[in-house]
This record gives sequence, C-alpha cells and structure tokens, in this order.
Amino acid sequence: MRAIERIWYGGSPVAWLLLPFAALFWIVSGLRRAAYRVGVVATRRLPVPVIVVGNITVGGTGKTPLVVWLAAHLATRGWRPGVVSRGYGARAERPTPVDAASDPALAGDEPVLIARRAGCPVVVDRDRARGASWLCEHARCDLVIADDGLQHYRLARDLEIAVVDGARRFGNGMLLPAGPLREGRARLRSVDLVVTNGTPVAGEHGMSLVPGQLYALAEPARREPLATWRGRAVVAVAGIGNPERFFRTLEDAGLVVEGRGYPDHHRYDAADVAPPADGRPVLMTEKDAVKCGLFAGPSHWVLPVDAVPDPSFVARLDARLAEISHG
Repeated sequence: MRAIERIWYGGSPVAWLLLPFAALFWIVSGLRRAAYRVGVVATRRLPVPVIVVGNITVGGTGKTPLVVWLAAHLATRGWRPGVVSRGYGARAERPTPVDAASDPALAGDEPVLIARRAGCPVVVDRDRARGASWLCEHARCDLVIADDGLQHYRLARDLEIAVVDGARRFGNGMLLPAGPLREGRARLRSVDLVVTNGTPVAGEHGMSLVPGQLYALAEPARREPLATWRGRAVVAVAGIGNPERFFRTLEDAGLVVEGRGYPDHHRYDAADVAPPADGRPVLMTEKDAVKCGLFAGPSHWVLPVDAVPDPSFVARLDARLAEISHG
C-alpha cells in the first residue's frame, strides 16, 4: 500500500493535517459544479443518449469491466454504443480513435483494453464532449458511454452510474487530498444507479468480477482454466487501483502468490515483469497486459475478468434505457 493510501484507508492521523487542503478542494470543486448547474459554464448535449460511468473515489473500483459489460449489453438491446475516455496519460490533442492495436502509451491502458474487449468504437479526447460528438458523427454511434466521466460536467448526460469498491468503500470519508473522495458521498444520491464491486448496502446493486480462463501473453490462443493452477506458486503483477484485490482473487483460487504491486497506470519495463530465477510463472491483469506485450515470454500469463452485475441492476438499467429511448 502506498503512503497516501495508508493515510486514506489506514486511519492515519496525518489526514487531519491535510484538511485545510481538502477544504480548498471542496470550495473549488463546488464552485465548478455550481457554474455548470446554473449555466455560467455551458454544457454540451448530444443528439444521442449519454451514459456516464464513474466513481467518487480515486483509484480502481471495477469500472472498466463494467464499461465492457455495458457496451456488450447495449449491443444486445439493439444500440450501437461507443465509448469516450480521457485516457489516463494519453497524449491525444484531438479525438483519436482507439483499436486493439493502439499504443497504450498514446491512448491510455484502459481505452485500449476496452477496445479489445468491448468490440465497439472507442475514442480518447481530453474534451470528452468533443470526443463523444466525434463518435456520433464519424462512428455513427446512437449512444455514448463516457468512461470515468462522472466529474466531467461539460458533457450533459442522460444516465449516471457510480461504481463503488465494496471492500475499501470510501476510506476515511474525506475529500482529496486528505482522503480518496473526488466528491462528497452525498453525490451518490443524485446518480441513477450505484453498483458495488462486492457486497452492496441499501440503495446499491451488487456486481461480481468473475475470473475467466488464463491465457499466455505471447500466445493468447493458449488457454488454461484457473482451477488447474490450484496449489501452484506464482508471481502476480498488478498496476491497478487496488492490486491487493487481484492478489486475493488468485489466492482465493488456491494459488500461492508473491505479489508485485505497482501504482495505477504504471508504465512497465522488462524488469518489472521478469520471471524469477526459480521458474515461477508471472500472472498479470488484462489492464497490465496491454502494456507488456513487448516483454512477453513463455512464463507470462494473463487473467481476464468479466463483470457480472446483479439482476436488479440489469432490470433497473433496462427500465431507464426504455425511458430514455422513448424520451
């Protein structure tokens, strides 16, 4: 756990020293929200529905697997969805389409993963409203999913989905930088759906991340069931918002895990994912794998996960989509 996460999630008294900065953050972010709400700063409304998927905390909550699931679900309902993302670390200065072969150093790791898994148009743009408009005009999308766009108020939205980490929840409940919150918990009362990666509480819908088959990074067609690795010693690599979640998934499957945790969106080099001298295989998340293709060897394996929302979430989502489509 990084030092800042120990402050946010470990009960460190240092958080109280950061409260003046959190107060400043609250004032600035509140003024920004108010400026959009009263029309001082204009929002941009598209001619198609917009679904925003985001969170109120810093770090991973399982949002990306949910975006992949959502794109597939919408396609089965007859929509042609597209995904717009800021793309963490992306260097795009204009709307830039992303596909399975895109360089994650240019497009961001999550957009490349979404493009590989979702099978729908994906674009990155610092201005999500501009990128979303590009999807309508150039990719003929009739619905836009804004990835991690909950706080991007310039883009008007028809439906908001907030994702919560069921294990870490909201940490110490403080705003940045004293705590992990981008917005206060009251913000969840204004969204359409709250989905929890884990066990939900009242007013939330549950979601599970279900592991798929392991596949070899250098040869994705080579696959093995995770269950066949029970009792096997491995090195697990994760550069995601909460690496411990990945390590626990492997341990729960019966693997003996040595974890190598890195910061979210970590840029890897060969040493970071080098297999140990004793020959143990290296397992990583799909988000890490999109950045590690150049280092792929016979000992590198990837564990994909699929989001499985509770039926109550699916029913409520479909009902809201029906309301939106009938306008």
